[in-house]
Amino acid sequence: MIKNFGNLFIVPTPIGNISDITYRAIETLKKIDYIASENYKKTLRLLNNFNIKKPIISLHQHNEFKNIKKIISNLLKKKNIALVSEAGTPTINDPGFLLIRECHFKKIKIIPLPGACSIITALSASGIPSNRFCFEGFIPSKKKERIKKIKSLKFEERTIIFFETARRIKKSLKELLKEFGENRKITIARELTKYWESIYCNKISYIFNKYKKNKIICKGEIVLIISGYNKKKKISEKIKKTLKILKKYFSLKKTALLTSKIHKIKKNSLYKYLLKKQNNDKNKKLL
Repeated sequence: MIKNFGNLFIVPTPIGNISDITYRAIETLKKIDYIASENYKKTLRLLNNFNIKKPIISLHQHNEFKNIKKIISNLLKKKNIALVSEAGTPTINDPGFLLIRECHFKKIKIIPLPGACSIITALSASGIPSNRFCFEGFIPSKKKERIKKIKSLKFEERTIIFFETARRIKKSLKELLKEFGENRKITIARELTKYWESIYCNKISYIFNKYKKNKIICKGEIVLIISGYNKKKKISEKIKKTLKILKKYFSLKKTALLTSKIHKIKKNSLYKYLLKKQNNDKNKKLL
């Protein structure tokens, strides 16, 4: 049961284009009592842009433990507080998790607002499957940790999303090419919603070579999206036997469809196998 305290509003802010802020976010910032902010200067600029004047409590990675008590104290006194990050949706690779957890513990109501998020914005335009994905934050800056992290994700079947900096992007692309192979698809989205927004999508080898030749500019904030590992299920002798039997009575497409349902394997891979085998058998007869 939620007790009669103040509410904590999670308010997304623009990731670049100021017009991306929602009406609801502006109205919420006007009505609350305090703002808990990751970046005081950026939040103040945002508030000034919409003629909003509110007290700002600092909440960043270096003072989160210390200032949570102050924020919780105000919430318990029935003050409404908005949590904002430097840009985008709060707590996504930003401070705020500890505050949210404490609010749940104290039975303080949390009201999340929908809004800008660079991860989802980049993913929507990536051309890479978005039905299943994992977000891994920033690629580690130290070489040993970076290689370890990339190796650990080599066989991850979901789409992988990283943040990266312009200073380290070359090193990361080089390691990704080495571990994931040249044909894995990758998208680089930089400076999203801003004037210099750029989205590049191709094989890792192509992107890396273009970057080395300065034909791809990687400045500002970068989101890296990598296609997942394509796990191909082998066609076992048992499956081949089923195909052989069904092929006597049905077309190749029907045979592939029925076998896929029996053995829980993708129909397309079975159909390709049948076509290849049929062509090979024809060639043998000609010889």
